[in-house]
Amino acid sequence: MTRRELDAGGPVIVGAGLAGLSCAIEFAPAHCLVLSAGAISAGTSTGWAQGGLAAAVGADDSPALHAADTMAAGAGLCDEATVAAITAAAPHAVDWLAGQGVRWDRHPDGSVKLGLEGAHQRRRIVHAGGDGTGAELLRAVVERARTLRSITLWEHARATRIVVEDGRVTGVEADTPAGAVLLRTPAVVLATGGVGGLFSHTTNPLGSRGQGLALAFRAGAVLRDLELVQFHPTALDVALDPMPLVSEAVRGEGAILVDERGERVLADPLAARDVVSRAAWARLRAGHRVFLDARRAPGATFAELFPSIAATARAAGLDPARDLLPVRPAAHYHMGGVLVDADGRSTVSGLFAAGEVASTGLHGANRLASNSLLEAVVCGRRVARTLAVGRPAGPTPRRPGPIDRPAGPVAPDRRGDGLRWIRDTVSEGVGVLRDGEGLRRTLAALGDLAVAGGEATTPTARDDAALVGYLIALAALQRTESRGGHTRTDFPGTDTAPAHTLLSQASLERASATPAGVPA
Repeated sequence: MTRRELDAGGPVIVGAGLAGLSCAIEFAPAHCLVLSAGAISAGTSTGWAQGGLAAAVGADDSPALHAADTMAAGAGLCDEATVAAITAAAPHAVDWLAGQGVRWDRHPDGSVKLGLEGAHQRRRIVHAGGDGTGAELLRAVVERARTLRSITLWEHARATRIVVEDGRVTGVEADTPAGAVLLRTPAVVLATGGVGGLFSHTTNPLGSRGQGLALAFRAGAVLRDLELVQFHPTALDVALDPMPLVSEAVRGEGAILVDERGERVLADPLAARDVVSRAAWARLRAGHRVFLDARRAPGATFAELFPSIAATARAAGLDPARDLLPVRPAAHYHMGGVLVDADGRSTVSGLFAAGEVASTGLHGANRLASNSLLEAVVCGRRVARTLAVGRPAGPTPRRPGPIDRPAGPVAPDRRGDGLRWIRDTVSEGVGVLRDGEGLRRTLAALGDLAVAGGEATTPTARDDAALVGYLIALAALQRTESRGGHTRTDFPGTDTAPAHTLLSQASLERASATPAGVPA
């Protein structure tokens, strides 16, 4: 297949969610090109976020308290300096987003309304459109990006490989509706989101399968703490895939978890998500069902407070003000990712990462509710400022225009065949509760595909999924303890000295050299 080669005219940002577009907007008026694997405004976790954005803007709050809550939830693996910097930047992030057109929910006096979520000491969750916060943020940054001449947006353009020469990024290959393209650039920013689509039960878009992790890993970057997956305890269990999320904010307004007998699943409904997920999972494994009881609180005000959730429940024949809502844990957020420094630089020169795909040190072993949108906007803008400082002086090269699309519909991509089997395999071995035997089975099952994808000229979606699933299982096998979003039934205790798991290409080579991935 013929491949065109173009000069990108600036950095290439892979991903068009909040992190990627915040980076592009902040980089203006300098030029950049944004690749979106699907249509702009679709298929990104940003648009599905219900919980809001955490920021210490209340009179009784402070960034120090926000930082303390973040550190406590992170179970010993947060980077204290990173936590302090991002929580300190949160109030300004709220103002910056308002400047981009975000319509925050406000009281009549103009102050923002503040919600409460699990493991927060204060009401500090800022919403826009109630439980439609993510959709409102995405609307605003997409509209803003479309107004800036400095930003070129390519839709239906899937990055397939980062080109590295002499240890530095020199380009990125992409499949586009007009064919394969090599975009020459000295800087690539990964903003591709998480890994939830690798699991059978997830609240994420099914396209969120860790593609950015696969790109970074094959480019030689170090990945950190991939085993740390946060399972949201209250996904609506009504036979939909992906599963609709019932925001943690619902429990913040008084709803409780019960089983079919009416017995509470746990005493503290606002415990950290990993605690709630394990309790719910244990009740399910014991043969019970789990429900969210919102009949008493928020009760009659449910639809007003959570219109999107109420509409989803009604579509399934349920009224949250009168009916118990069946729920179960589902893969929701990935704390692990591409290891980056405070400015978003990976271990490969010219490769950056922001948002869920990055491991910044903010979330540690367990993300505090609503810190993800905060991290996306703060770190996306920070990467842009880093790129601006490093941008060489001189004339800007000619930029490619919008991608030329052939007449008629784009042919569907059939290379994802086998993804259901991968999702089932990953869920079985690397779900809420894990053990060494199950992890080794996962490595053995995915090993051939994981290795073969690295040898392919153009890795397919299935290759990427197999590789990332394999790496998550490999990291989980290496962490011989239970901490935050990682629970080993064969290692239920927590080590006294917190440590990170690091994976590189050498890790895969060592693991693939043994029959079961890693020796017992």
